[in-house]
This record gives sequence, structure tokens and C-alpha cells, in this order.
Amino acid sequence: MDTMINCEIRDWSQLPARLKPVKRNGKRVVVAMSGGVDSSVAALLLHQQGYEVIGLMLRLWSGEEGYEDEFGFKHNGCCTPDAVEDARSLAAALDAPFYLKNLEGSFFEAVVAPFIDSYLEGRTPNPCLNCNRTVRFTHLLNLATMLGADYLATGHYARIRQDAAGGFHLLQGMDPKKDQSYVLHSLTQEKLARLLFPVGEMSKDEVRAIAAEYGLPMASKHDSMDLCFIASGDYRDFLLRHAPEGRIRPGPILLQGNQEVGQHEGLPFYTIGQRRGLGVGWHEPLYVLGSDAARNALIVGPKEELNTQSVEIEQVNWIADAPPAELFETTARSRYKAPEVPCTVQILGTDRARVTFHAPQRAITPGQGCVFYEGDACLGGGLFI
Repeated sequence: MDTMINCEIRDWSQLPARLKPVKRNGKRVVVAMSGGVDSSVAALLLHQQGYEVIGLMLRLWSGEEGYEDEFGFKHNGCCTPDAVEDARSLAAALDAPFYLKNLEGSFFEAVVAPFIDSYLEGRTPNPCLNCNRTVRFTHLLNLATMLGADYLATGHYARIRQDAAGGFHLLQGMDPKKDQSYVLHSLTQEKLARLLFPVGEMSKDEVRAIAAEYGLPMASKHDSMDLCFIASGDYRDFLLRHAPEGRIRPGPILLQGNQEVGQHEGLPFYTIGQRRGLGVGWHEPLYVLGSDAARNALIVGPKEELNTQSVEIEQVNWIADAPPAELFETTARSRYKAPEVPCTVQILGTDRARVTFHAPQRAITPGQGCVFYEGDACLGGGLFI
């Protein structure tokens, strides 16, 4: 069952006395806190700007890998007891209420189960995209409403601008190395109207400097890089333990012409473009091109066969609630850290489109996001089919 706990808050004696309640601006904001430096500085900045801050942290599904705390709950890789205490202690220093919300069941259903299913169906999912669409900016916004908040704030590196006509635009973060607009492409006008991204105007170094200035212990915390619900960081081991029995099994590695050149260990363990780990000796390097689920076969071929120029996407969302036109030119990222490349987009329906890149792209992967940009504005995006 999803539950919310109002935790007892304790003093954080290391913090300087200048962290005192300031003159309120009449607005209440729920800050999604993780115990990391980005969300902590976001909470601090909003407090300084006069918002009535409420800290909220999510307990997400962690399976048998989680860390159990004093309440009997398990935390996943990014929600350790230490992280909870850091977030709770900062809330105390800001004289802010702090809540822990148990979303284990909802998170498993919305993020973890589709992650497993996607791999079993031959896709390579980015669970952060699904989490932002279904959990972070749906459940959290609902909780912010329940707590009477005007806004929900997170530590994402992105920016929001409102134009003269009242429309909202999602812009890339000022720090190009940390920009997270790619994983936020499913946001809508209704949601952007209620969101704040306080660190989006800053670089990561500036955020850490603010944390250090105010004596926040998380100033030097490392960024979390692994999937939050896989504490070990090994998705293959995770799939072996959580996929239905018999769904992951060895099979043939085939060339495009159906010649067998080896055996794979299980289709979900490979992704398009992969070269290492195939265990195949051949007269030229071979790369994963895809899979044939009906034959449980992994399809491989030479590097040039990885190139794709035209591909369809689904689950398309447009930040402005509608595409710029039925056919238009723009730029797109095909992976989180990929560079933007020119393309032509043709609308195929309410949530589908065809993307034709002006130059062939290597290793386009079903399940990954295709996100569109016009300058530093994110137009929206979808998932490669």
C-alpha cells in the first residue's frame, strides 16, 4: 500500500545560523528531495527566495536488493538510509516539513515491470523516461496538490520559460554537460505551469559551490549513475532474477543471411551496436543488428549495416500540445548524451511520427528516446519502435 510518513526532524548542527526562515512570498513549493546535492541546493534556493518549502522523498521499489531502515522499509540504490537522513536533516535546518512517500507498488508497476518486459521484447529501455512520465511528474504533482502546494520543484538541469501568450517552454539547462531536457520531453503545458527547476540556470560546479558555502555535507557527494532500482548495477543479473522462468535462454547468433556463427546467452543481454562480448570469431568485426524473438536468434553483421536513416517513433509528446507542423525540419537526439543532428519529422497520428535523418545514424535502438530541439528549446519526443 502507498503510505506517507511525516518524519520526526532533527537539528543539523553543522549548518550555519544564517539558514533561518525568511520572509515568505506567499507561495508553497514541494521539493522532491533525494539527499543529493542538486535537490538539496534547489530546496535551499527556494527557501531563500521566500517559498514555504515542504520536503518530499519517495521510497521506490528495491526488491530483495534494498537497504532496510528503522521503519522496516527497503530503499533502493539512490534512496539509502543515509540519503534519507541527509534530506530530512536539511529540511529541519530550513524549518520545513519532511515526508517520506512509499511508492513501491506504483513504481514497480509503472517502471520496473515495463523495464523487464521491454528487454524481453527486444527493446533497450531508458527507465528514466518512463519514471518521469508516470511517477515523478504525475504522482509527485498529485502529492504536491494534496499538500496545498503551488509548485513542485526538482533538482533537474533544465529551464522553464513562459512566453507573452502564456505558453510554457522547456529549455536545455545552462550546463550542457548536465542538461536533462532529454529525459523531460514528456512534460506538458499543464505540468510545466506547476514546475520549478531552480538549478537549471547553473553549472554543476556552481551548485556544488553553493552547497559548500552553506556547509551542506552532500556538497562533495558523487552523482548517482546506475539505475536506481538495481543496487548492484548489473542489469543482466537483475533480469535473470526477475524475468519469468524460461524467457531468457541461449540461442543462435545469425548473420543477416541466416548463417549461424555462434551462440548467445540470452537476447536481453545484448543491445544494438554492441560488439564486445559476442564470442564470435569472424574475418571482420561483427555488431548486434537486432534480434528475431520467434527463433530466439541474435542477428549480427558488419558495422555499415548499423546505419539507419528513416525510423518511426511512438508515445510522442509535444511540449506545446501540438507539433509545429505536419511535416517539418528540426534537430534530434537519439540517446541521452548524443549530439543533436538534423532531421525531418512527418506526423503519422496522435502519438506517432516518422523521423528521417539527413545523414544515416548508427545503432538506432528501439526503446530509446528520440527528442527534438529548436535551438535550446525542447519540442518533445517519443520512443524508437
